[in-house]
Amino acid sequence: MTQEASSFGARLAGGRTSRVARADLSARASGFARALLFARSIACVALVLLAPTLAHAQRPTTVQLWHAYGDGSAEERALREVVRDFEAAHPNIRVELLANAFGAYASKLESAIPTGRGPDVFIDAHERLASYLERRIVLPFDGADTTGLEPTHLDALRSDGVVYGLPLSAKCAALYVNAALFSGEVRDLESILEASYSDPDARPLVFEAENAYYVAAFVHAFGGELLDDEGHYAFVGPAAESTVSFLANAVRRGQIPEEASGELVMRLFGSGRAAAAISGPWLAPDLPADLDWRVVPLPTLRAAGAPLRPYATIEAVFFAAESDAPNEARMLAQYLVSAEAATKRAKIGRQVVSTTAAWSDPELANDAFLATFRDASRNAVPMPTHPNMRVVFEPAMRALRRVLRGGAPVPDALEGGARVFDDLTRAMPARRDPTFALVGIGLALLFVVFSWVRRLRDPNERAALRASVPAYKWLVHAFLAVGLLVVLPLIVGGATSFFAGRGTDLHYVGLANYADILSARGGDLLAPGSFWVVLLVTVLWTVLNLALHVGIGVALALVLHRPTLKLKGFYRVLLILPWAVPSYVTALAWKGLFHRQLGAINAILESLGAEPVSWFAQWSTAFAANLATNVWLGFPFMMVITLGALAGIPKDLYEAADVDGATRWQRFRLVTLPMLRPALAPAVAMGAVWTFNMFNVVFLVSGGEPEGTTEILVSEAYRWAFTRGSQYGYGAAYAVLIFGILVVTTRLFGRKLTEAPA
Repeated sequence: MTQEASSFGARLAGGRTSRVARADLSARASGFARALLFARSIACVALVLLAPTLAHAQRPTTVQLWHAYGDGSAEERALREVVRDFEAAHPNIRVELLANAFGAYASKLESAIPTGRGPDVFIDAHERLASYLERRIVLPFDGADTTGLEPTHLDALRSDGVVYGLPLSAKCAALYVNAALFSGEVRDLESILEASYSDPDARPLVFEAENAYYVAAFVHAFGGELLDDEGHYAFVGPAAESTVSFLANAVRRGQIPEEASGELVMRLFGSGRAAAAISGPWLAPDLPADLDWRVVPLPTLRAAGAPLRPYATIEAVFFAAESDAPNEARMLAQYLVSAEAATKRAKIGRQVVSTTAAWSDPELANDAFLATFRDASRNAVPMPTHPNMRVVFEPAMRALRRVLRGGAPVPDALEGGARVFDDLTRAMPARRDPTFALVGIGLALLFVVFSWVRRLRDPNERAALRASVPAYKWLVHAFLAVGLLVVLPLIVGGATSFFAGRGTDLHYVGLANYADILSARGGDLLAPGSFWVVLLVTVLWTVLNLALHVGIGVALALVLHRPTLKLKGFYRVLLILPWAVPSYVTALAWKGLFHRQLGAINAILESLGAEPVSWFAQWSTAFAANLATNVWLGFPFMMVITLGALAGIPKDLYEAADVDGATRWQRFRLVTLPMLRPALAPAVAMGAVWTFNMFNVVFLVSGGEPEGTTEILVSEAYRWAFTRGSQYGYGAAYAVLIFGILVVTTRLFGRKLTEAPA
């Protein structure tokens, strides 16, 4: 028994030990599982917390590059190729390209960069450097590798010895020669002007003789300049007079065509009807393949005894202030001027690159076209970088047009240009203390709040407000949309009119802008370009347009409403087409019709034995051209409104008038016209507002010529804001005055238009 008990006890102890071991093992496994679960939880939490950081580390840095190359142009294609190569070499950097319209490029940069919404790097012409420095939107390229860049191009981008841009390419004018018309050596410009040609219709030379950019080459040959180093207007004096007299004589002798535009230069030289043309590398892509031509640097001007020296524009890449990726932006800028990138830009974009190493490429070394423009750029005059350079072209071109189109005395025209320049660059109004204005705004807001509180104290008002809450819920989205898209811009524009300055460098001046506008900036109230003269032109423009719109529209509607007329649908579609086509397309088409050399209207006049008309040389003909274009755009709207109103006139009224023996005129005057008035009144009001602000036609057809006398208020406001030194406050004051005039006139005459006739 003892042995058995001992054996049983041993088995019992062994079983107990086994259970303890299993329990201990299970406990250890459970603890390990809990530890593993805890580790997994910690890992998940860490992964969630670190996910944005890891994603940001993997996401490439974006660099924004702005440019003003035309969409699809060779330069734009070359830039895209270079950017692709850069991204391939730097996978952690992505470059965003943004093309901008050339005309508004500088204004967009000046407004976007200070607010942090601009690019990291941008490509622009060197002559705007001083303006950009004044507005503090560019930074120096500290530590940039400038070896191997053209020294003259690099010097144009220095200010006080500091480099603010890396030169990409140079652009200047050269002489294109048609080998079929002039195969000899170009000794001087007169050798082309005075040569005899077998084709009597051939022109010796074509270039934009009214464009100060091209005329500058002649001014430099005579020893003058457009703008001196201090930013003073220099297109006056003996050199300027010799230049303008030389051009006027050449135009009078038929050696240079009248009113030559870029389109005319391309058409005449490209069709083989011109022996030579002065233009830049941008002309070559538009020339036909079968034209035998060559290009040489601008020759000597025998009359001046010196070579023609055009302006050179250095295209450069600038480092923008407020960049979000400064290191990557500098890397991109440095790559754009590398030999590899420059070679590609020269081959694809046909650019005269500033990187000297690129010219060792055999293909570029043997490219006579690019080599010629490279030589021409080395002898050219870099365009001044003074901010006044942006406003020198308008007064200079006005002086040129007065002589070449209007035959004005040369000294008088040049002095007139100097006066315009002085007016455009006059000092801004002095800074004023805004305390009084802020107090006034505060009192006005308090009055509004007090008025609302006083109204809400009335139980009836509170009850009406509570009853209207459901209706207001349906209007919240419309209220927000109108507030953000209409009301807020109006408030901002109105507030801007109390500030003065150029670009974003504005300071409070109170009512000084309005005082300057209404006082004609201290000059003659009826001088050309003053607010009152422009207002008179605008009123005349609006009244004549409305009269013709309504008269032609109503007359055509009466004809189309006749029940006996066949093909009504066809005529209605045909007559509504002018309204369906975008206004800027129609304006450009009509501008071409009025062209002196290529226009269809002058071609018709010549076929009838009449002399061609220089439509934009005189106010009357330029205004008539604008008027004809806008009448073509406006009469279909009045015709459609009248057709709808005619369909609603009861036939019983006409039958009663016939029974009473009324004549056709009496039926129209006593029945039709009174019934049309309720429908035409709002149409006339809308037409008045549209016509009063018809910017497209005036800007695109006449361009304000001659000498800005055909400008209307809205186009004048645009020029002050965007083409005359970015004087946004002054332009905003014009806009506020326009708004006020329209509000007052529509309130005064709106009720009279809707009143029933006595």
